[in-house]
Amino acid sequence: MKKRTALVIGATGLVGKEVVKELCSREEYSEVTAITRSSFNMNHPKLINKIIDFDYLEGMHVGVVDDVYCCLGTTMKKAQSKAAFRKVDLDYPLQFASLAKQNNVSQFLVISAMGADSSSPFFYNKIKGLMEEQLREMDLPKLQIFRPSLLLGDREEFRFGESIGAKVMTLIGWAMVGPLKTYKAVRGEQVALAMVEKALEGRSSTVVVHNSAEIEKTERTKAQERK
Repeated sequence: MKKRTALVIGATGLVGKEVVKELCSREEYSEVTAITRSSFNMNHPKLINKIIDFDYLEGMHVGVVDDVYCCLGTTMKKAQSKAAFRKVDLDYPLQFASLAKQNNVSQFLVISAMGADSSSPFFYNKIKGLMEEQLREMDLPKLQIFRPSLLLGDREEFRFGESIGAKVMTLIGWAMVGPLKTYKAVRGEQVALAMVEKALEGRSSTVVVHNSAEIEKTERTKAQERK
């Protein structure tokens, strides 16, 4: 079987670093390239780290890559302005998707958010919705969009709001059943596993993994296969 190659954008983030770990552990992948703005603290025989300036992406050569995983995301506190937030959560993903298409990448997988809606009155959801819409309009060979709820895990930077939300979700997670399961928090490694599993399914066109419940379902299915 032909080995696959992958490129991960946002590899230093909560989900991105887990995607890199998952890809490196898979026999289906022979090479994993992490695109970062600073050194990536991980070593593996399959892993290549390319440090670039995201503000100068035009003309960047992606190389021979099968799957691009876009795990970029920031917060208003870290971005400090709506313009800076928009650049990270909208402009960069679109630019990388354009590069992927130019380089004949097989599929583009991206993390969005539950509630993404271009007409939302909430800036965060609006930007995520615009990203999804514009990615769809690019007519990529295959597009996979993941919409998790609150993400749990160890981040490099402290996010007060998410920290409080994570603690609350951890306490009441057992009660998130039925319709509420959609809003249940999900771990970064669960999202990473779902992304890699969906990439390997080989489906065509656009796929949307709508919520944390679907992501958890992927994890349970994989666990059953391993038994």
